[in-house]
Amino acid sequence: MSNIESDAVEAGPGAAKTGAGSDEMTSTGSGAMRSDAGKDALRIKRIYAPPEAADGIRVLVDRLWPRGVSKEAAQLDGWMRKAAPSPELRKWFAHKPDRFAEFAVLYEEELQSEPAAGEMERLCAWASESTVTLLYAAKDEQHNHARVLRDAVLRRLSAHGSQR
Repeated sequence: MSNIESDAVEAGPGAAKTGAGSDEMTSTGSGAMRSDAGKDALRIKRIYAPPEAADGIRVLVDRLWPRGVSKEAAQLDGWMRKAAPSPELRKWFAHKPDRFAEFAVLYEEELQSEPAAGEMERLCAWASESTVTLLYAAKDEQHNHARVLRDAVLRRLSAHGSQR
């Protein structure tokens, strides 16, 4: 991607690196999702972990650029700042595990409204065609917004697949 600082990725999945694996989510001829599609098609990973071919489309989903990571080392296909929690919600959550359940509910509400909803649609489109890895900087791998975002995208994909 030529301009990593853009709010959204302009290129589609075909323009990104791919690492097709056996669990990759693919669409059928009718446009519906295969029944064996799963979480492996939409992965989450810390930005500090080394890039891998299996990452597929690499998208940073933090509002702020992660400390100590160069744009070259990140090897991003996109940066979706607007898919991240609002600054107010992020500050309230403060990465406190006891607030995670409530944070998840509030964040999912934010994902229903613009501009996050547009980013969700783009993620759904990519995840229906290729492996996508959502990258985040938080230290806690269990209690972070990327996990909530991934689950929300997977639910939306499942709902769209069952309607076709």
